[in-house]
Amino acid sequence: MGEVWVELGEQRYPIHIGAGLLRELGALVRRRLPETRRALLVTDSHVAPLYADAARESLISAGIQTTRVVVGAGESAKSLPQVYSLYNSCVKAELERSSVIVALGGGVVGDLAGFVAATWLRGIPFVQVPTTLLAQVDSSIGGKTGVDLPQGKNLVGAFHQPSLVVADVALLKSLPRRELAAGMAEVVKYGVIRNEEFLKYVEVQVGNVLATDPAVLERVVEDSCRIKADVVASDPREKGLRAILNFGHTVGHAMEAARGYGTWLHGECVSVGMVAAAAIARHSAILQDEGLQVRLERVLERLGLPTRLPSGLDPQELEPFLRRDKKVRDGLIHWVMPVKAGEVIVTPNVAPEAVRWGLESVRR
Repeated sequence: MGEVWVELGEQRYPIHIGAGLLRELGALVRRRLPETRRALLVTDSHVAPLYADAARESLISAGIQTTRVVVGAGESAKSLPQVYSLYNSCVKAELERSSVIVALGGGVVGDLAGFVAATWLRGIPFVQVPTTLLAQVDSSIGGKTGVDLPQGKNLVGAFHQPSLVVADVALLKSLPRRELAAGMAEVVKYGVIRNEEFLKYVEVQVGNVLATDPAVLERVVEDSCRIKADVVASDPREKGLRAILNFGHTVGHAMEAARGYGTWLHGECVSVGMVAAAAIARHSAILQDEGLQVRLERVLERLGLPTRLPSGLDPQELEPFLRRDKKVRDGLIHWVMPVKAGEVIVTPNVAPEAVRWGLESVRR
């Protein structure tokens, strides 16, 4: 079992990584939160039939009275009405400040359950048990929680760090290949922004990743977690360095909002967004290694990820959503632009014509 610590002073917490960890969930929670006696286990309709019973039994065996709640699968569950419904579940479960909310699922469940934990009784502990690759390498780490509005993604939320993360790579075998590939978009992102050697490893191991080789998946998850943990520890509230984790997300989030959440998977949108960002950087003379764009497209396509906008989506449709990006300050988008493999910068100095050119370059 691998272990990575997110170093945040008094809020530091471990990420446990390995195969078969779900059965150890109760013991891990008990060790980390010895005063906890009650838990609300939040999962979704896809995950519940597969893993909810095992998770609940593990918690109960550790002496934690556990109430299970199942929400609908998909991005539509990240809504304020669903938050209110979960508040009612907290009342029925008699959750106290020493109680815990356990998020068993992908990024949607983690964001939703984490936001409820951040706001119930002004904040109670929560535990992330990510069941998708995307959640294991990205959304379960760093304490960003929230829900969507019709006007944009994650516009309502809070920073609330988990008490621990339990990433069981054995759960990834049940993922559809499309979702596994979508998670790899974030893995590729880490290589581009921080570590070229890791990017090279991913390029070599594409076949083994898609075959869900447990040793390769454990290495991919652990190295991704180390990169994100290092960035989060340096900037826990996204005021500086942490913005680099949004490489590809400015265009990706705009695609999600323009086409309706859930039409394309988050990782698929980020995949296109990274290619667009590389094109914008090249047009802006920021990208020093022009071969990186080709290299990026090649590995994403080998993973089965899209590198062009959906058919019929005009790049101009993205513009109003780009202006609502969370990285907009003083009316300017702060773009995450690649310089070379392993290095990016965050800059508002991107000309509108470069953005239009970059978006046109990924038009289908």
